Amino acid sequence: MAEFYAYTDGACSGNPGPGGWGVLLQAKSGGQVLKERELSGGEPETTNNRMELMAAISALETLGRATDITIITDSQYVKNGVTGWIHGWKRNGWKTSAKKPVKNAELWQRLDAAQARHAVTWEWVKGHAGHPENERADELARAGMAPFKG
Repeated sequence: MAEFYAYTDGACSGNPGPGGWGVLLQAKSGGQVLKERELSGGEPETTNNRMELMAAISALETLGRATDITIITDSQYVKNGVTGWIHGWKRNGWKTSAKKPVKNAELWQRLDAAQARHAVTWEWVKGHAGHPENERADELARAGMAPFKG
C-alpha cells in the first residue's frame, strides 16, 4: 500500500510583498516514488507565514478522499501552530493567550478544516539544507511567486 507525503514551502519577496507557495505530493511504496504531483500558486501582496500556510492547506485540499499523509514543512510556525497552539486558539475563540486576535486566523481555520478529513502526521525539516524534496517545494513556491514580482 502506498504512503503519501507532501513537502510544502512558502516564499515571499519582502514581508509583506509578492509571495508564492509550493507543494510536492508523492505516493511512495518501499521508499520508491510511485506517483508525483506538483502544486504552486501565489499572491501579489502577502507574507511568508501566509504562504507557508497556503502550501499546507493546498496539499490537504487537493486530496480527493480521506488519506493518511505526512506533511513535511520547513516552517516552525506551521508545525508548532497546527500541532500545538491551535488547540488553545480554538478554546479561546481564536485569541492568543495574550487575548489578541490570532494572526492569519482564517487560514488557520481553513487548515484545521482541511486536516480534519485526513490522518496527518506533521514533520519539520531544516530549510535550505539540501533536502531534495524540500528544495523542490521551495522552487515551486518561487515559481508561484514569479508572476507577481515586478
